[in-house]
Amino acid sequence: MNKKLVLAASVLGLFAIILGAFGAHGLKKILTADELITFETGVKYQMYHALFLLFLASNTLISESAKKMIYYLVLLGVLFFSGSIYLLATNNATAIDFSFLGPITPIGGLLLILAWGKLFAAVLSKK
Repeated sequence: MNKKLVLAASVLGLFAIILGAFGAHGLKKILTADELITFETGVKYQMYHALFLLFLASNTLISESAKKMIYYLVLLGVLFFSGSIYLLATNNATAIDFSFLGPITPIGGLLLILAWGKLFAAVLSKK
C-alpha cells in the first residue's frame, strides 16, 4: 500500500506543478483574475493532498485498511474537487460548458474531509 501511496502522491504532485505553471503562464492572458484564483485553488488542494499521501505512506500509526480507505477518498476527492475546479475555472475559455460540474466540487470536498476524518479516527483508535 505504501508504494501505491507514494506513486499516487508523485503523480498528484507532478501534475500540480505542471498545472500550476500552466495556470500562471499559459492561462494568465486567457482567464480573468478571479478565474485564475479559482484555478490556483484547485492546484493548491491537489498539492496539499499529494503531501498528505506522502505523510500517510510514512506513518506507522495507521493500519493498512485505514490507509487504503484514505487513499481512495483522497484520489476521488482530488479528482472531483480539483478536477471540477480546473474545468469550471476555464469554462469561459473553452467551447464546452462545464457548468454542470458545479455540484461535483462539494462532493469532492466532502471526500477530502472524510479522508482527514478517517485519519483522525484511525489515530484516535490506536492503542
